[in-house]
Amino acid sequence: MTEARLFAPRDLLEPNEIDMLVRALLEWGGPAHASDELARGMGFAGAEDLLERGRSFRQDLRGNEPIRDVDWARILLATEIVFVSDLMGSGTDWSTTTGLTDDETVKLLRGVQRKLGNVLRPFYGRTPTNL
Repeated sequence: MTEARLFAPRDLLEPNEIDMLVRALLEWGGPAHASDELARGMGFAGAEDLLERGRSFRQDLRGNEPIRDVDWARILLATEIVFVSDLMGSGTDWSTTTGLTDDETVKLLRGVQRKLGNVLRPFYGRTPTNL
């Protein structure tokens, strides 16, 4: 297991990118519903853990609290899935429930992906778990 690296949100991302991540995590407690299997695939213990950690991650993002690299991976993967999936995420309802258009979201998400690239390198192709 490698040592966790911590990164404060505002050291990595712009405020509108942070806001999009917060909004995406909030979707899991609203229109989006993950199965335990999907939640485990995103690195959570199950669907309930996704909701609990999602609340904690939203607070950390808003408060600029340092976040472990593995949790950045969980946050990004949960955001990607909730935005795109119509089966378990917000999908086609995203714009209605978040107030963000698909075009805005794709631009924000691509920016986040690029900026988090070095932070997330150890987790590419892996389920985000403590290494």
